[in-house]
Amino acid sequence: MRRAPPTTVLPLRIGLIQPNIRDLEKHLLDISHPDSANYGQHWSAAKIAHVFRPSKDSADTVRHWLSSEGIDAARIALSKTGSWLEVNVSVAEAEALLKTEYSLYEHEGTGTQHLACGPAYHLPEHVSEHVELVVPTLHFDGILQELSQCDQFITPDCLRVLYDFAYSPVAAKKNSFGIVEYTPQSYLAPDLDLFFHNFSKSQVGQRPELISIDGGVVQTEEQSFDFNGESSLDLQYGMSLIGPKQQVTLYQVGDLVEGASFNNLLDALDGSFCTFEGGDDPLEDGKEDCGIVKPANVISTSYGFNEADLTPAYTARQCAEYGKLGLMGVTVLYSSGDEGVAGHSELCLNPDGTQSTSGKIFNPTFPGGCPFVTSVGATQVNPGAKVTDPESACMQVIFSGGGFSNHFAIPDYQKSAVNGYLTKFPPPYSHDIFNASGLSRAFPDISANGANYVIAVDGDFSLVFGTSASTPVTGAILTAINDARLALGKRAIGFINPTIYSDRFRNAFNDITSGTNPGCGTQGFSATSGWDPVTGLGTPNFAKLLVEWLLLP
Repeated sequence: MRRAPPTTVLPLRIGLIQPNIRDLEKHLLDISHPDSANYGQHWSAAKIAHVFRPSKDSADTVRHWLSSEGIDAARIALSKTGSWLEVNVSVAEAEALLKTEYSLYEHEGTGTQHLACGPAYHLPEHVSEHVELVVPTLHFDGILQELSQCDQFITPDCLRVLYDFAYSPVAAKKNSFGIVEYTPQSYLAPDLDLFFHNFSKSQVGQRPELISIDGGVVQTEEQSFDFNGESSLDLQYGMSLIGPKQQVTLYQVGDLVEGASFNNLLDALDGSFCTFEGGDDPLEDGKEDCGIVKPANVISTSYGFNEADLTPAYTARQCAEYGKLGLMGVTVLYSSGDEGVAGHSELCLNPDGTQSTSGKIFNPTFPGGCPFVTSVGATQVNPGAKVTDPESACMQVIFSGGGFSNHFAIPDYQKSAVNGYLTKFPPPYSHDIFNASGLSRAFPDISANGANYVIAVDGDFSLVFGTSASTPVTGAILTAINDARLALGKRAIGFINPTIYSDRFRNAFNDITSGTNPGCGTQGFSATSGWDPVTGLGTPNFAKLLVEWLLLP
């Protein structure tokens, strides 16, 4: 760590208070709960921007403050939706405005540098009541097998049997399924064809529809598992399970120079989030990707952070954007993590809030802990078991991420299930090990198989493990349900959490009752009957889910 040079220019972004954001959950439940008269009545992007637009008074107050501090009014811009005030400032100006100090932090392992201030920043009282967040500040902006061998080699056919998933799309032109990748991670066309040749011959030569966001490029210069493994897994299974009729969209985010973040994706999907600082200067290239993409009906992302990497204000702001996508009728899926109750990179929390591999406090992940996304955990076919036998929580190579958020309150749709778990199966840990209050968002919501996936990568076959596998598989299954509804003139299923936690869907999942998710020097939580913080509600039974969703308006 070292002090940031005072002349370095920062794209300072001031997130204004959104006066109606407290009603977001109410609005989302109103269109997402199966018993609501407004079920499926999704909002337009224009309506979302209007309802959540900050007041003119907030914008004027912050403008006047900036001007009084010597910032020329011509340098200050209001975002299109009125949610952010933007001004490019030097480090010296930012430090004077925020009464703080900026430093450059370098990751010991990768050498990646991040700019942040600390330990706090300060706003005048009359200004702070109008401001939700200022960035950048405290957050840091990483072979054909038979069904008898599904315990050793998972293939698309294994998954079809596991989840009773037999479906051929009939309304593909009305439907959409998006998979998100971040440069330099990319797929190789020969790998797709190698996989399709073995597991879905009709798709040889088929490619995802590329939508480039913030300079996103499918690079081919770097070819190794580290650069191609994730994209290969996501696309090979997402495409083969729903193809060849359904075109899959690839949201490739970030260029080869600066990369990108979740914020750049949100810029492109939802214009109301534009100009959020995401590593690039939005006034240069990110600005051109403001609201350029109509979101797919289902969006699957296999990447994530630890909550502790980010401030509560930052995660709350981003989580609200996922809620807005839900209002638009989008199903947002995120993997829950592969380290059990630990965070990514096996990091756990210390009593002082820092993270280390020697920590003992459970470390929840993000965005999987956001109440407006559907968090997907992982299961496995047990060694020696048949594909038709009950699965268990994944305990080979990876452990299903799960636990209780330290940032988000428990949503209404989940209260009964989570309280039932804590009452019937209280975890054997003290309250200083995890958030045992019963008042916090719990995850994952659902799961799918995440062990022993056969993928083609760099011209050969490999086995991979993770919630990175279970998430696009779940996305493909939900895309098929959307297809069936759209074919009948109904709407896409949108934000699914209130629906899947409802009583009518109780028997539409395969309950997982064995296995744990170790981490932080413990055995983690245990899978039990009903919802649990290892596999959620269980794995999807497509045939049962289809019936229930087709009965809804």
